[in-house]
Amino acid sequence: MRRGLTLLPLGLLLLAAAEIAVFVAVAHALGAGWAVLLIALSSVGGLILLRREGIRGWRAFRTAAQAGQPPGRQVSDSLVGLLGAILLAAPGFVTAVAGLLLIVPPGRILARHAVTRFTERRVSGVVAGDLFGPRHVRVHQSDPINDPAPSDAAQTVTRAAVTGEVVEGEIVR
Repeated sequence: MRRGLTLLPLGLLLLAAAEIAVFVAVAHALGAGWAVLLIALSSVGGLILLRREGIRGWRAFRTAAQAGQPPGRQVSDSLVGLLGAILLAAPGFVTAVAGLLLIVPPGRILARHAVTRFTERRVSGVVAGDLFGPRHVRVHQSDPINDPAPSDAAQTVTRAAVTGEVVEGEIVR
């Protein structure tokens, strides 16, 4: 986390340089007036979309909570939509394109899955289950007689951590 915060000023500086370069290229191709008009229109559209996404996200969250369903999908979808609207509202062509990619359905779905995976890795299993619903588990049957013995480190951890019958498996979404 600290590495990301220390690189933030450099990232913002690179973003500003990219925005200026793209603006100059668009102004050269279309004219300065059209370039400024496009930026103004994308910013106004982003502000309108920001309000709509915020209201829509809050309603989806309330509906899921009242129905007793896990609100994680609605929350992550709303976060992606809000981020896309904020990027669209920020003046500049690079941020506008990034915002549009988060607003259109294919980009929104990919970003929502990334937010979900990130959240599931960062929070405990109980919290992830409360947010996104029950986890789906694929169980593998193991035969201790025919399976090769695990490494010594795995045996030590297994003996120390688990007593009784063990079910091996993996989490599948």
